[in-house]
Amino acid sequence: MITYNDIYESARKERYSEQLQPLLKNFIGEVSNYFKEKKGIASKTDDDFSEVIIKTKKQLENAVTLFKELMLRRKKKILNLVLIATETGISKQDFENMLKFEKSLFEDLMKCVDASDKKLNGSLNGEEKISEKKERVIFKIDVEEFIGMDGEKMGPYKKDQVANISKEIAKILIDGGKCEVIGQRQT
Repeated sequence: MITYNDIYESARKERYSEQLQPLLKNFIGEVSNYFKEKKGIASKTDDDFSEVIIKTKKQLENAVTLFKELMLRRKKKILNLVLIATETGISKQDFENMLKFEKSLFEDLMKCVDASDKKLNGSLNGEEKISEKKERVIFKIDVEEFIGMDGEKMGPYKKDQVANISKEIAKILIDGGKCEVIGQRQT
């Protein structure tokens, strides 16, 4: 069972070290249990324990603040590791000190930086890429709003509405019988 002192020590070590500090594998779950326990005590309204309840509420507030500070410092260190890793590689020790969700964050950020670097290099080498090829389509039926390949909302579209959409999405909608390319309409 994790204690307030454990949270405090973890935050203190993270604050005064340049490297990502190791945490227990189940640290987040333990902190969650600690918060639930303290919230349970703090929510009691018994007058006999009012001093204990007040102290518990204050300790819970401080623990939440320390935990948020700890997570923020770890995120900053991970961002720095991403920048270093894109240029030089990463030390195995730092990667081993990441929690599971932090490893996922690191890998996702690395992919984003790599993709950005590729776009930059392509632009520098004169390989102006045509952003995205569009297809002019007409809708055969009403289509509700949906999320496109880039995560952006698209639609809603009404029957007989004309739109320029990416070829990738157009193919999916055409295959589904929801629209067709203009000029290929059959009457």
